[in-house]
Amino acid sequence: MVAPNDPLMPRRGPTRRSALGLFVAAPFVAGCSNVATNLPWQDQAPPPAGPSGPPQQPTSVGTGNVKVGLILPMSGAGNAGVVGQSMRNAAEMALAEFQNPNVQLLVKDDGGSPQTAGQAAQQALDEGAEILLGPLFAQSVPPAAQPARARNVPMIAFSTDSSVAGHGVFLLSFLPESDVNRIVDYAAGTGKRSFAAMLPENAYGNVVEVAFKQAVARRGGRVVAFEKYGADRTAAARNVAQALGTADALFLADDGDALVATADALTVAGANLKRVQLIGTGLWDSPRVFNSAVLQGGLYAAPDPSGFRAFSGRYRSKYGQDPVRTATLAYDAVALVAALARTQGNQRFSQDVLLNTSGFAGIDGLFRFRSDGSNERGLAVMRVASGGGQAVAGSPKSFAT
Repeated sequence: MVAPNDPLMPRRGPTRRSALGLFVAAPFVAGCSNVATNLPWQDQAPPPAGPSGPPQQPTSVGTGNVKVGLILPMSGAGNAGVVGQSMRNAAEMALAEFQNPNVQLLVKDDGGSPQTAGQAAQQALDEGAEILLGPLFAQSVPPAAQPARARNVPMIAFSTDSSVAGHGVFLLSFLPESDVNRIVDYAAGTGKRSFAAMLPENAYGNVVEVAFKQAVARRGGRVVAFEKYGADRTAAARNVAQALGTADALFLADDGDALVATADALTVAGANLKRVQLIGTGLWDSPRVFNSAVLQGGLYAAPDPSGFRAFSGRYRSKYGQDPVRTATLAYDAVALVAALARTQGNQRFSQDVLLNTSGFAGIDGLFRFRSDGSNERGLAVMRVASGGGQAVAGSPKSFAT
């Protein structure tokens, strides 16, 4: 990794490395990239109720010629404002650590409101933004994307809802699909062929269900038991427990207290969870999970935590407080556009550049955008232990094409 104050150095071959340790895959040319410790699932509902602060005045950061719109809910209700301000800090930090790139951030406060998000996007575009970063919430993405599409300006949004991606909108977020694909691939690679699953009956569970069934089928496995649950887990737990004798792995996808409650319900139903490999998603990265005796040894997919730890240390030194977990998204987005502005000339934000299959590497490891606007991440596989997650398989160094 290059130190933050090192200059951007072109490398021979298909990649370049920025001052931030961000790899930016150069395009191929014929003949000559919530306030919590665990990874968030951003609810697709509006921000939590509560008083919102006064709208913040638009500001700009940097004096470069390449203008970039940054749309965040800095005066949003509840925790939305806290998240928005932390992400804004991270964006400013990325710009500072990149050693004066030719970029100017046009910071717009959407207040967590879909209506205001559209206005914020229009303002940034009117001021010359060549690309938009944000918004954060799924409901704010379509109204912000409308004026951007009208001007053929790309958007890198931070929502976890894949349905708002595409047609010039790319998601730089922690998508559940990446977690599912990584953990199922790892389990299959260690010989697991028969899978059981017990998932919550909610938006997150619905997304994970589709990804799980597709991933198992792709690896030639079979689903021997599948159940969804609401507030009462009893019937679902009983049905899964009865089928565990034929399963190699049990997939659970919930967070904190909810995951522990599911494991407890399975135990009450007679399941011996020590005789099956437990697997799950990044939502497992929670103290409640690490403190659960029955979940010890379970495996889940998540970014390698070392990247966030190093980022958090620098953030604390600069701002005197801890960043929210999603702050790395704003940092990586700004670092990415700064690197592309420096290396890719007039094609810097073209679709061909953004969709480079070699991808990019940021705070949370490798990522690349897909043609449908979603993303793929290179994740580590972590084991649940009493002291926290322990890596059993590191993040990949490159994507398999």
